[in-house]
Amino acid sequence: MRKNLISVPEFDQLPAPVYFRYAEIDAHSHACPHRHAWGSLDYVAHGVMRFEVDGQRFMSPPQYALWIPPNTEHSAYNAQAIVYRSVYLDATHCQHLPPRPVTLAISDILKAILSDFARRDVNIPEGEADQRLAQVLVDQLSQAAVHRCFLPYANHPGLQGVLAALQRQPGDNRPLGQWAEQAHVSERTLARLFVRELGMSFGEWRQRLRFLAAIEALESSSRSVQDIGFDMGYSTASAFIAMFQRLACCTPEQYRRKARHV
Repeated sequence: MRKNLISVPEFDQLPAPVYFRYAEIDAHSHACPHRHAWGSLDYVAHGVMRFEVDGQRFMSPPQYALWIPPNTEHSAYNAQAIVYRSVYLDATHCQHLPPRPVTLAISDILKAILSDFARRDVNIPEGEADQRLAQVLVDQLSQAAVHRCFLPYANHPGLQGVLAALQRQPGDNRPLGQWAEQAHVSERTLARLFVRELGMSFGEWRQRLRFLAAIEALESSSRSVQDIGFDMGYSTASAFIAMFQRLACCTPEQYRRKARHV
């Protein structure tokens, strides 16, 4: 399948200390590995974008954004169409932000500012009011909760095989013990590997994977919420809706309606 190329900034220096960029990116698009002298906050208002940053892989849903420090090589790919927002910050504004790539929780204030600037197509905040909003955004970023990664990956070969199989079929409901047999380790060992390498339990990692897969299914098809929930391994629509609402702060149907009106 042919991939579309995502354009990257062509300027050598930022046009302003805080610069905003927006795009609606087609499905099956990718950005080649590149780096720049400024830091960037990459946020997907709708959809899921996959990043590789300095040898690490990141997947972030709409409640989170990826922070990429200056001079850090990164590339990206999205399987489905996405609504993309990015904020570029000069070195001065990066001093109070993490020195390594991380996932940041996006507050309602941050989302509102990004949405407002995107609606008005503001790349460089020039008026006094917009400059104040840009400063609020920078201040909010410095206080944002830091997460290692919404859906981390593993280095252990046995664990990599389990994660790859789950990504191929997020609705696979096999319990941890059966996955341990496949990986030729004990159930206790596999449970410890999840916590040690991924920072979360098997159940939490699988739930996050299903959430990301559900986002893509909701945006790319008109199938019912119940059918998507069944595909994600849930025996009832209510169980699927409860999981989705916990992670997205809205129901699947509410999310779908918002996505269609962006």
